[in-house]
Amino acid sequence: MRRLGTRQLPVVAKGTAWVNGQSLKDVATLAGIDLGTVSHLPPAELARRIDVVLEGAARFFRQFPDARIDEQTPGRPRSYAQLTYHLFNVVDAWLEHENGIALSEDSYKRYPAPGAMTRDEILAYGADVRRRFADWWQTARSSADWQGPARVYYGKVSRHEFLERTTWHSGQHARQLMWILSDILHIAPERPLSSELWVGLPMPEQVWDG
Repeated sequence: MRRLGTRQLPVVAKGTAWVNGQSLKDVATLAGIDLGTVSHLPPAELARRIDVVLEGAARFFRQFPDARIDEQTPGRPRSYAQLTYHLFNVVDAWLEHENGIALSEDSYKRYPAPGAMTRDEILAYGADVRRRFADWWQTARSSADWQGPARVYYGKVSRHEFLERTTWHSGQHARQLMWILSDILHIAPERPLSSELWVGLPMPEQVWDG
């Protein structure tokens, strides 16, 4: 990575050329793959799914026993509480972008210190994000330029593509919350999110990426 001159992850490199692996279009271009016409779900459907994810995440987090919310997730040093906060923050970062704040690598790295926020405080943050997202959509649904460029750190993408990423990014973490409940805590998730919610999204096949 020092040779390439970047500290971004993930990176896909070919010789001395590299792209951020989070932009599948850039990866395809670097690899010489013609993706043809790539279709995306309509913004209205993406917004609907984000609301379902936010509601579901809050529902699942309420099921976590108090004594276990600071346990660590598999493969990454963050707690169940921090994972839930991060899920809400993914959508909050979208709202910041819509208010003129470009998405940086640090936008997704904001976590409360272990034990710094109670479950109720994290849920209140999630409820506030959900309310602000609903307010934003009421205006954006009729006025947004979805093909305009998004100001993000990981490549050249449209606002439509960034909204899609926000949908599957938050959705992937909701899948992880459900998995933790069922497979680690042995608690049946209340009204689990259906797999149909991920149809048409570039979701990872696995719940955990490492």
